[in-house]
Amino acid sequence: MIALAILLPLVIACFGFWLWMLIDCATNEPDTGNNKVVWIIIIVFAHIVGAVIYWICRRDQRIAEAGH
Repeated sequence: MIALAILLPLVIACFGFWLWMLIDCATNEPDTGNNKVVWIIIIVFAHIVGAVIYWICRRDQRIAEAGH
């Protein structure tokens, strides 16, 4: 029972992060070439690992685009 109390919030947080990255990719990724489609496929099929890879790879570019 204690494991469920620890595991359930972690699963919900991971799902939320995955969904956030999927929506971010679908709305903010440029349509040039197949970048958007490839990233969406990676995020969908690699689940949380794909979302983390997307976040790490795109983070520096998004910071540069924001001007920070």
